[in-house]
Formats: sequence, C-alpha cells, structure tokens
Amino acid sequence: MSELDAAAVTAWLGGGEEYATWVSELDRVGPPQTEVTLAEPAQVQALAEPLGLHADDAADIVATRFTAADDPQLWWLLQRCHEHLISGMGTLDTPWLRWPNLPAELDAKGRFFYVHVFLASIPSLLRYHESRGIPASDSWAILADLGRQIAIYRRIHGVGGLDVQGWFSLHFRGLIYDFGRLQFNRALVHFDDETISAGGAPFRKGDPVLGVHIPESGPMTPEACDESFRRAREFYDRYFPEDKYRYGVCSSWLLDPQLADYLPEDSNIIRFQRRFEILPGGHEGDKDVFQFVFRMIDPTLDQLPRRTTLERAVAAHLEAGKHWQVRSGWVAL
Repeated sequence: MSELDAAAVTAWLGGGEEYATWVSELDRVGPPQTEVTLAEPAQVQALAEPLGLHADDAADIVATRFTAADDPQLWWLLQRCHEHLISGMGTLDTPWLRWPNLPAELDAKGRFFYVHVFLASIPSLLRYHESRGIPASDSWAILADLGRQIAIYRRIHGVGGLDVQGWFSLHFRGLIYDFGRLQFNRALVHFDDETISAGGAPFRKGDPVLGVHIPESGPMTPEACDESFRRAREFYDRYFPEDKYRYGVCSSWLLDPQLADYLPEDSNIIRFQRRFEILPGGHEGDKDVFQFVFRMIDPTLDQLPRRTTLERAVAAHLEAGKHWQVRSGWVAL
C-alpha cells in the first residue's frame, strides 16, 4: 500500500469535520522520530496488576493489537497520537486533547485504540516522572486510573473500551497525581476576571492552581479528603516547587448547592461541598449526574434506580422538572 496521507486517513474514518480537524492536527504534529510499538501480550499481562486491569479487559487489549501491515490507518494514527501526547509533557498551558471516538464500525479495535496509545506512552511518562524525582509508587498510583476507567466503560456499555481519552491528557502529560481519596492536577486558572471577582477568589486568570477531582474509590469522608489535601500540598511543594500552589479549584456536579435541599448536613457530599467557595455561573449537569451516580448514558427517568439517598434525591429533582448543575468553587490549600 502506498504511504498514507491525512486525506486518505480522514476518508478511511468516514470523513466529516470532526475527523478532518483531528487528522489535520495530527498531520501537523507528525510522527515520532522513533516508531512507537504496541505493548506485547506478555507486557500487557505484566501491566495488568499495577494498572488494575480486569482479566477480561487485559484479554481484549491483547486481542485488539494491530500492526502497520494489517491496519496501516490505525498505525498512522497511533504514531501521531503518541507524539501529540508526549509533546506536551509537563506543560501547563497545553489544552486537553480533543480526540474523537473512532467509528463504531471498527468495533473492539476502535474502542481500545486509545488504550494502546496510552500503554505505548507509559515509558515516556515514567521517564518524565523520574526526571522530577517522583517515586515509582506515585507513578503507578495515578496510572491505575486507566484500569479503573476501562472497567467503568464495560459497566456502562457491556463491552470493553475507553471513551474518556481527553481526560487522560492529564495523566500521560504528567499533570495529575493520586493522593488516596482525591486526585489533584497542575493547571492554570481559566475563569474570567468577572467570575473571579464575583466569587471573591484571591487569584487571577492564568495563575497556577490545583484542580481537584473525585475518582470512584470509596467513601468521601472528611478525614480521607483532609489526608488527600495534606498529601497533595506536600507532593507539589516537593516536586513542583516553582509553581507555588496555594489554591485548589473544583468543577463538578457535586458542588451544586441544590444538593443541600435533599441531603443531610452531615453527609459526605455536603461536607465536601462546604470546603469550597462557590463561584457564580455553571452549566447543566444532568448528563454528568447520570454517568457518575448511575453509570448510565441518557436514561429515562423510570430507568433510574432509587437504592440510596443520593439516587432518590437525583431522581426526585429531575421528576420535579428541575436540572442539576455543574458548578465551580475554590479553596485555599
């Protein structure tokens, strides 16, 4: 087969503006100087435990391996996705990757494509961590998020895959780390001046800040959150002292003040919410709630379970014709 170009790859993906924009961006990035290779089956098995891969997911990763000879378009994309990913290693002002899901016609190979990109990028990430003096235990703690998200995909869709590739911009560029109950990522304040002023925040747009994230990893008790904040402060002061992080920001449906209308004051969610000074503004978060509370995509109201206080609160709110909001807040570290 003759050497592929961007137009041929776009046509193979089915055309369309989203794919054309993505492929054009990858074409500008170009391939890496040294060709990237996929993890061998034995390597996948060795990575299964540290990454938290379930056996069925590890088996699917092995089964969906591809080669330059048999899948030249996927190989073209793999090389350039890898280069696009690692070219922003450690860079705060690099935007999240807006990589689209591959066409459904590619079946499992499409669903697992980005998993292969990330596995192939682990060596580059570990070298970056080592250059900052970050212990291997911290490297593997955040990399285990990959196995968690692959497992969540299977729970939602009934088959294996990954569709939160943009989220892993943070992981594989060395920008996010795991501190037990919470994760914190290096970032720059993106709120506009009016929002910052109205929210009484002590920072300015463009200042370094830590983003606060809540993975699916057990009860969100105040004690567990306190420990995560403590560990994050110590970690970033030690390994990224040049940034001088003094504030954290969080954007989540968990900060929607409407939750206080349904949940008791001593609930973990309300106590977490009260750590933050809530900023004005926000956007509709029903889809976020469906995904993170129920692990469902666009369900009807009668499909929602009512097993817990939170599930009953979410359903009652929506049945009343109201909507949930994704809100943002800030906290001094």
